[in-house]
Amino acid sequence: MFKAFLIKYGEIGIKGKNRRLFEDALVHQIKYALKPVEGEFSITREQGRIYIEALSDYDYDETIESLRCVFGIVGICPVVLAKEEGFEKLAEDVLQYLEMRYPDKKKTFKVNARRAKKSYPMSSMEVNAALGDRILTAFPEMRVDVHDPDIMVNVEIRGQINIYSEVIPGPGGMPVGTNGKGMLLLSGGIDSPVAGYMIAKRGVKIDAVYFHAPPYTSERAKQKVVDLARIVAKYTGPIYLKVVNFTDIQMYIYEKCPHEELTIIMRRYMMRIAERFAQETGSLGLITGESIGQVASQTMQSLAATDEVCAMPVYRPLIGFDKQEIIGISEKIGTYETSILPYEDCCTIFVAKHPVTKPSLKAIRRSETRLVEQIDEMVEQAVREAETIVVQADVLDL
Repeated sequence: MFKAFLIKYGEIGIKGKNRRLFEDALVHQIKYALKPVEGEFSITREQGRIYIEALSDYDYDETIESLRCVFGIVGICPVVLAKEEGFEKLAEDVLQYLEMRYPDKKKTFKVNARRAKKSYPMSSMEVNAALGDRILTAFPEMRVDVHDPDIMVNVEIRGQINIYSEVIPGPGGMPVGTNGKGMLLLSGGIDSPVAGYMIAKRGVKIDAVYFHAPPYTSERAKQKVVDLARIVAKYTGPIYLKVVNFTDIQMYIYEKCPHEELTIIMRRYMMRIAERFAQETGSLGLITGESIGQVASQTMQSLAATDEVCAMPVYRPLIGFDKQEIIGISEKIGTYETSILPYEDCCTIFVAKHPVTKPSLKAIRRSETRLVEQIDEMVEQAVREAETIVVQADVLDL
């Protein structure tokens, strides 16, 4: 019965004179989300509301699932849109809605009318009372419950009448692209895809970089990262993924530096390379999935040593999360099952038995002086030869 959806947003409503920009971004993301859905849709705006109308047959469930991936949406309301032709027509439309939507009438209800159109001759309270009376007369088995009703009959009186009773939660947040761009260091683990999701929820457009180490990591490990990027892209829009061959750099660090410092020094070179790509693409910061104390390379001292090589900010959306909280989000967004597939990424290949947990910056810098002969050339080659993959939720372009 539903040919339209009323889209509710949250924070966008308090953006004042800039609200139109945020609405435009939200509409853009809605169009992207609906692109793979079968059917044709029209998207319009009116007085703080966004409407999606189906212009052809469409898949209801697929449409809902797609809209639930759009940051900025707090509520998706399957709605009946009716012309404003006076109270008698309104009452008829509401009764018809209840008749079709709820075959079982042994339910409690409450009418929640909102009169945005101030020229309407009845107040919101008068509409509530009159509609409640009509419903009780038409369906005697129904009962009023103003505190905890089974059915909340929402009636919005605007340029048109909105009739709906279900509000499907959206993800909230801000539309992607309204808060700049960031470069995500993406691995095949659980944490970094969640970090990308979390920062995109605040309106940040993300690109990503993955460090590949053949032959120590397989092509399947690389495909796993691409698959994770595709899942995250359902929420963020297209992701430009840079795949960097990190093998020679890792091996050189392994040969020249103390083994207990390997992870920190490798991370520092990953950050240097990621920052190069970030600068080229207009990103305003780097994004990682690190959480304080989770592993040796994520102590406060280790994070400080890693950050020291970056001129731009490093954002860590998961910094205060424990592992179970991160797993919970990964399950919710659909990345967990892919993340736990047994294909190792380059971070796990050269792991020292006793990695340093409180690295000295002075000692790390001294160890890096052993790399001066070739490391800059290796970094330049890695950046120059990096592969770019454009990852979308439903399309993969090489």
